[in-house]
Amino acid sequence: MERIVFLDAGTIGPGVMIRPPAFDHDWQSHQQTAPGETAGRLRAATIGITNKVRIGADELAASPRLSLIAVAATGYDVIDLDACRARGVAVSNIRGYAVNTVPEHTFALITGLRRNLVEYRDQVLDGAWLRANQFCFFNRPIWDLSGSTLGIIGAGAIGQAVGRVGRGFGMQVIYHDKYAPQAPETGPLVDLSDLRDRADVVTLHCPLTPETRNIIDADFLAGMKRTAILINTARGGLIDEPALDAAIRKGEIAGAGIDVTETEPPGLDSAIMDLAKLPNVILTPHVAWASVGAMQTLVDQLIDNIEAFVAGTPTNLVT
Repeated sequence: MERIVFLDAGTIGPGVMIRPPAFDHDWQSHQQTAPGETAGRLRAATIGITNKVRIGADELAASPRLSLIAVAATGYDVIDLDACRARGVAVSNIRGYAVNTVPEHTFALITGLRRNLVEYRDQVLDGAWLRANQFCFFNRPIWDLSGSTLGIIGAGAIGQAVGRVGRGFGMQVIYHDKYAPQAPETGPLVDLSDLRDRADVVTLHCPLTPETRNIIDADFLAGMKRTAILINTARGGLIDEPALDAAIRKGEIAGAGIDVTETEPPGLDSAIMDLAKLPNVILTPHVAWASVGAMQTLVDQLIDNIEAFVAGTPTNLVT
Protein backbone atom coordinates (compact mmCIF):
# COMPACT_ATOMS: atom_id res chain seq x y z
CA MET A 1 0.00 0.00 0.00
CA GLU A 2 1.26 3.45 -0.90
CA ARG A 3 1.72 5.90 1.96
CA ILE A 4 1.20 9.47 0.74
CA VAL A 5 2.22 12.46 2.86
CA PHE A 6 1.18 16.01 1.89
CA LEU A 7 3.58 18.31 3.75
CA ASP A 8 1.81 21.65 3.23
CA ALA A 9 -1.82 21.06 2.32
CA GLY A 10 -2.63 24.48 3.75
CA THR A 11 -1.26 25.99 0.53
CA ILE A 12 -4.43 24.78 -1.22
CA GLY A 13 -7.22 27.27 -0.67
CA PRO A 14 -10.82 26.80 0.44
CA GLY A 15 -13.38 25.49 -2.00
CA VAL A 16 -10.92 23.14 -3.71
CA MET A 17 -11.56 19.40 -3.50
CA ILE A 18 -8.68 16.92 -3.66
CA ARG A 19 -9.98 13.59 -4.92
CA PRO A 20 -8.51 10.45 -3.38
CA PRO A 21 -6.12 8.50 -5.64
CA ALA A 22 -7.71 5.47 -7.31
CA PHE A 23 -5.51 2.86 -5.64
CA ASP A 24 -5.03 1.44 -2.17
CA HIS A 25 -3.28 4.05 -0.08
CA ASP A 26 -2.86 5.73 3.28
CA TRP A 27 -3.15 9.54 3.07
CA GLN A 28 -1.60 11.81 5.67
CA SER A 29 -2.07 15.55 5.38
CA HIS A 30 -0.32 18.38 7.25
CA GLN A 31 -1.34 22.01 6.92
CA GLN A 32 2.26 23.17 7.39
CA THR A 33 5.62 21.51 7.93
CA ALA A 34 8.54 23.24 9.59
CA PRO A 35 12.04 22.44 8.27
CA GLY A 36 12.87 20.29 11.27
CA GLU A 37 9.72 18.21 10.82
CA THR A 38 10.15 17.21 7.17
CA ALA A 39 12.38 14.17 7.59
CA GLY A 40 10.23 12.67 10.33
CA ARG A 41 7.02 13.08 8.36
CA LEU A 42 8.50 11.53 5.23
CA ARG A 43 10.30 8.67 6.98
CA ALA A 44 7.65 6.03 6.16
CA ALA A 45 6.25 7.73 3.05
CA THR A 46 6.43 6.22 -0.42
CA ILE A 47 5.06 9.40 -2.04
CA GLY A 48 5.65 12.90 -0.74
CA ILE A 49 3.67 15.95 -1.82
CA THR A 50 5.06 19.44 -1.35
CA ASN A 51 4.29 22.88 -2.63
CA LYS A 52 6.95 24.98 -0.90
CA VAL A 53 8.44 22.72 1.80
CA ARG A 54 12.08 22.09 0.92
CA ILE A 55 13.22 18.50 0.48
CA GLY A 56 16.99 18.17 0.39
CA ALA A 57 19.62 15.48 0.63
CA ASP A 58 19.22 15.03 4.39
CA GLU A 59 15.45 14.58 4.15
CA LEU A 60 15.87 12.10 1.30
CA ALA A 61 18.46 10.09 3.23
CA ALA A 62 16.00 9.79 6.10
CA SER A 63 13.20 8.58 3.78
CA PRO A 64 14.31 5.19 2.42
CA ARG A 65 10.86 4.21 1.06
CA LEU A 66 10.31 7.41 -0.89
CA SER A 67 9.89 6.80 -4.63
CA LEU A 68 8.10 9.97 -5.81
CA ILE A 69 8.01 13.62 -4.84
CA ALA A 70 4.91 15.18 -6.37
CA VAL A 71 5.39 18.94 -6.43
CA ALA A 72 2.06 20.79 -6.15
CA ALA A 73 3.40 23.66 -8.25
CA THR A 74 5.22 24.32 -11.49
CA GLY A 75 8.44 25.48 -9.86
CA TYR A 76 10.55 22.76 -8.23
CA ASP A 77 13.46 24.81 -6.88
CA VAL A 78 12.64 23.53 -3.35
CA ILE A 79 13.78 20.02 -4.38
CA ASP A 80 17.40 18.84 -4.47
CA LEU A 81 17.21 17.20 -7.90
CA ASP A 82 20.78 15.87 -7.80
CA ALA A 83 20.07 14.07 -4.54
CA CYS A 84 16.83 12.69 -6.01
CA ARG A 85 18.67 11.32 -9.03
CA ALA A 86 21.31 9.74 -6.83
CA ARG A 87 18.64 7.94 -4.78
CA GLY A 88 16.35 7.09 -7.68
CA VAL A 89 13.50 9.29 -6.47
CA ALA A 90 11.27 10.62 -9.26
CA VAL A 91 9.99 14.22 -9.16
CA SER A 92 6.86 15.44 -10.95
CA ASN A 93 5.44 18.94 -11.24
CA ILE A 94 2.28 20.72 -12.40
CA ARG A 95 2.06 22.27 -15.85
CA GLY A 96 -0.26 24.61 -17.67
CA TYR A 97 -2.71 25.18 -14.82
CA ALA A 98 -2.06 28.91 -14.38
CA VAL A 99 -2.33 30.19 -17.94
CA ASN A 100 -5.39 32.29 -17.06
CA THR A 101 -4.97 33.26 -13.41
CA VAL A 102 -1.34 34.48 -13.56
CA PRO A 103 -1.83 36.71 -16.62
CA GLU A 104 -4.96 38.21 -15.07
CA HIS A 105 -3.13 39.00 -11.82
CA THR A 106 -0.16 40.31 -13.79
CA PHE A 107 -2.36 42.79 -15.60
CA ALA A 108 -4.16 43.77 -12.40
CA LEU A 109 -0.74 44.88 -11.13
CA ILE A 110 0.21 46.50 -14.44
CA THR A 111 -2.98 48.54 -14.80
CA GLY A 112 -2.98 49.48 -11.12
CA LEU A 113 0.53 50.90 -11.41
CA ARG A 114 0.31 52.47 -14.86
CA ARG A 115 -2.83 54.33 -13.77
CA ASN A 116 -1.59 55.07 -10.22
CA LEU A 117 -4.76 53.56 -8.76
CA VAL A 118 -3.41 52.98 -5.25
CA GLU A 119 -2.33 56.57 -4.73
CA TYR A 120 -5.47 58.02 -6.31
CA ARG A 121 -7.63 55.85 -4.07
CA ASP A 122 -5.71 56.96 -0.97
CA GLN A 123 -5.98 60.62 -1.94
CA VAL A 124 -9.72 60.35 -2.55
CA LEU A 125 -10.15 58.91 0.94
CA ASP A 126 -7.90 61.62 2.39
CA GLY A 127 -10.12 64.34 0.91
CA ALA A 128 -7.66 65.59 -1.72
CA TRP A 129 -10.28 65.40 -4.48
CA LEU A 130 -12.72 67.44 -2.39
CA ARG A 131 -10.07 70.02 -1.56
CA ALA A 132 -9.16 70.42 -5.24
CA ASN A 133 -12.72 71.61 -5.90
CA GLN A 134 -12.66 70.31 -9.49
CA PHE A 135 -14.83 67.68 -11.16
CA CYS A 136 -11.64 65.64 -11.63
CA PHE A 137 -8.40 65.45 -9.70
CA PHE A 138 -5.01 64.42 -11.02
CA ASN A 139 -1.53 64.98 -9.68
CA ARG A 140 0.13 61.79 -10.93
CA PRO A 141 0.66 60.65 -14.53
CA ILE A 142 -1.63 58.04 -16.07
CA TRP A 143 -0.04 55.98 -18.82
CA ASP A 144 -1.98 54.13 -21.51
CA LEU A 145 -1.04 50.52 -22.18
CA SER A 146 -1.92 50.87 -25.86
CA GLY A 147 1.20 51.72 -27.83
CA SER A 148 3.58 50.86 -24.98
CA THR A 149 6.09 48.01 -25.00
CA LEU A 150 5.66 44.90 -22.84
CA GLY A 151 8.91 43.05 -22.14
CA ILE A 152 8.35 39.46 -21.01
CA ILE A 153 11.20 37.44 -19.51
CA GLY A 154 10.21 33.83 -20.10
CA ALA A 155 8.46 32.61 -23.25
CA GLY A 156 6.75 29.54 -21.80
CA ALA A 157 3.01 28.94 -21.63
CA ILE A 158 2.37 31.65 -19.02
CA GLY A 159 4.69 34.19 -20.64
CA GLN A 160 2.97 33.69 -23.97
CA ALA A 161 -0.47 33.98 -22.35
CA VAL A 162 0.63 37.31 -20.84
CA GLY A 163 1.80 38.36 -24.28
CA ARG A 164 -1.60 37.62 -25.80
CA VAL A 165 -3.31 39.78 -23.18
CA GLY A 166 -0.78 42.52 -23.83
CA ARG A 167 -1.52 42.42 -27.54
CA GLY A 168 -5.22 42.71 -26.67
CA PHE A 169 -4.42 46.00 -24.91
CA GLY A 170 -2.61 47.22 -28.02
CA MET A 171 0.88 46.75 -26.57
CA GLN A 172 4.00 45.87 -28.52
CA VAL A 173 5.29 42.58 -27.08
CA ILE A 174 8.90 41.38 -26.92
CA TYR A 175 10.36 38.34 -25.17
CA HIS A 176 13.66 37.21 -23.71
CA ASP A 177 14.19 33.49 -23.25
CA LYS A 178 17.55 31.83 -23.98
CA TYR A 179 15.94 28.40 -24.23
CA ALA A 180 12.90 29.16 -26.38
CA PRO A 181 13.16 27.12 -29.60
CA GLN A 182 11.44 29.87 -31.60
CA ALA A 183 9.82 33.24 -31.12
CA PRO A 184 6.20 33.24 -29.94
CA GLU A 185 3.51 34.37 -32.38
CA THR A 186 2.91 37.51 -30.34
CA GLY A 187 6.42 38.97 -30.46
CA PRO A 188 10.10 38.53 -31.22
CA LEU A 189 12.86 37.14 -29.01
CA VAL A 190 15.43 39.79 -28.07
CA ASP A 191 18.55 40.08 -25.93
CA LEU A 192 17.99 40.86 -22.25
CA SER A 193 19.62 44.27 -22.57
CA ASP A 194 17.45 45.10 -25.58
CA LEU A 195 14.31 44.15 -23.66
CA ARG A 196 15.42 46.29 -20.70
CA ASP A 197 16.08 49.32 -22.91
CA ARG A 198 12.80 49.14 -24.83
CA ALA A 199 10.20 47.97 -22.32
CA ASP A 200 7.70 50.21 -20.57
CA VAL A 201 6.65 47.17 -18.54
CA VAL A 202 9.03 44.34 -17.62
CA THR A 203 7.30 41.22 -16.33
CA LEU A 204 8.91 37.99 -15.12
CA HIS A 205 7.60 34.54 -16.07
CA CYS A 206 10.67 32.32 -15.91
CA PRO A 207 11.75 29.64 -13.41
CA LEU A 208 14.17 30.33 -10.59
CA THR A 209 17.48 28.62 -11.39
CA PRO A 210 21.11 29.42 -10.52
CA GLU A 211 21.28 31.18 -13.89
CA THR A 212 18.17 33.33 -13.36
CA ARG A 213 18.69 34.18 -9.68
CA ASN A 214 18.90 37.99 -9.40
CA ILE A 215 18.42 38.34 -13.16
CA ILE A 216 16.97 41.71 -12.19
CA ASP A 217 19.93 43.34 -10.48
CA ALA A 218 21.14 46.90 -9.91
CA ASP A 219 22.56 47.21 -13.42
CA PHE A 220 19.35 46.02 -15.03
CA LEU A 221 17.22 48.39 -12.96
CA ALA A 222 19.52 51.33 -13.66
CA GLY A 223 19.16 50.68 -17.39
CA MET A 224 15.35 50.61 -17.44
CA LYS A 225 13.31 53.60 -18.52
CA ARG A 226 12.59 55.88 -15.58
CA THR A 227 8.89 55.65 -16.52
CA ALA A 228 8.92 51.83 -16.67
CA ILE A 229 7.49 49.42 -14.11
CA LEU A 230 8.60 45.95 -13.02
CA ILE A 231 6.23 43.03 -12.34
CA ASN A 232 7.13 39.73 -10.67
CA THR A 233 4.58 36.94 -10.33
CA ALA A 234 7.17 34.15 -10.78
CA ARG A 235 9.73 33.69 -7.98
CA GLY A 236 11.13 36.14 -5.45
CA GLY A 237 14.75 35.20 -6.04
CA LEU A 238 14.62 36.54 -9.59
CA ILE A 239 14.95 40.08 -8.21
CA ASP A 240 17.74 41.48 -6.08
CA GLU A 241 15.43 43.01 -3.46
CA PRO A 242 17.93 45.54 -2.00
CA ALA A 243 18.66 46.73 -5.54
CA LEU A 244 14.94 47.10 -6.22
CA ASP A 245 14.50 49.07 -3.00
CA ALA A 246 17.29 51.46 -4.05
CA ALA A 247 16.00 51.83 -7.61
CA ILE A 248 12.45 52.67 -6.47
CA ARG A 249 13.61 55.20 -3.90
CA LYS A 250 16.04 56.85 -6.35
CA GLY A 251 13.36 57.05 -9.03
CA GLU A 252 15.26 54.84 -11.47
CA ILE A 253 11.98 53.09 -12.28
CA ALA A 254 8.39 54.24 -11.85
CA GLY A 255 7.09 51.40 -9.72
CA ALA A 256 6.85 47.69 -9.05
CA GLY A 257 4.14 45.07 -8.67
CA ILE A 258 5.40 42.14 -6.60
CA ASP A 259 3.53 38.92 -5.81
CA VAL A 260 6.55 36.85 -4.70
CA THR A 261 9.41 37.64 -2.33
CA GLU A 262 12.76 36.13 -1.42
CA THR A 263 11.44 35.17 2.03
CA GLU A 264 7.78 34.21 2.24
CA PRO A 265 6.10 35.60 4.16
CA PRO A 266 8.40 38.59 4.69
CA GLY A 267 8.74 39.95 8.21
CA LEU A 268 6.80 43.06 9.11
CA ASP A 269 10.10 44.88 9.66
CA SER A 270 11.68 43.67 6.39
CA ALA A 271 12.87 45.99 3.64
CA ILE A 272 10.33 44.66 1.14
CA MET A 273 7.45 45.38 3.54
CA ASP A 274 8.79 48.90 4.08
CA LEU A 275 9.02 49.36 0.32
CA ALA A 276 5.41 48.17 -0.07
CA LYS A 277 4.24 51.19 1.90
CA LEU A 278 5.12 53.42 -1.06
CA PRO A 279 2.21 54.35 -3.34
CA ASN A 280 4.04 53.15 -6.48
CA VAL A 281 4.60 49.63 -5.12
CA ILE A 282 1.93 46.93 -4.89
CA LEU A 283 2.78 43.82 -2.87
CA THR A 284 0.38 40.86 -2.91
CA PRO A 285 0.83 37.62 -0.91
CA HIS A 286 1.82 35.09 -3.61
CA VAL A 287 -1.71 34.72 -4.94
CA ALA A 288 -1.30 35.24 -8.70
CA TRP A 289 -1.67 31.47 -9.17
CA ALA A 290 -4.50 31.00 -6.72
CA SER A 291 -7.86 31.45 -8.40
CA VAL A 292 -10.30 28.73 -7.40
CA GLY A 293 -10.38 27.38 -10.93
CA ALA A 294 -6.60 27.25 -11.23
CA MET A 295 -6.17 25.53 -7.86
CA GLN A 296 -8.76 22.89 -8.78
CA THR A 297 -6.92 22.23 -12.03
CA LEU A 298 -3.67 22.00 -10.05
CA VAL A 299 -4.89 19.40 -7.54
CA ASP A 300 -6.61 17.37 -10.27
CA GLN A 301 -3.32 17.22 -12.18
CA LEU A 302 -1.44 16.46 -8.97
CA ILE A 303 -3.53 13.33 -8.42
CA ASP A 304 -3.25 12.47 -12.13
CA ASN A 305 0.55 12.59 -11.78
CA ILE A 306 0.51 10.33 -8.72
CA GLU A 307 -1.88 7.83 -10.29
CA ALA A 308 0.17 7.69 -13.49
CA PHE A 309 3.36 7.07 -11.54
CA VAL A 310 1.85 4.25 -9.51
CA ALA A 311 0.43 2.75 -12.71
CA GLY A 312 3.91 2.69 -14.24
CA THR A 313 3.22 5.40 -16.81
CA PRO A 314 4.70 8.52 -15.15
CA THR A 315 3.88 11.95 -16.52
CA ASN A 316 5.26 15.48 -15.97
CA LEU A 317 8.56 14.19 -14.59
CA VAL A 318 11.39 16.67 -14.08
CA THR A 319 13.82 13.93 -13.04
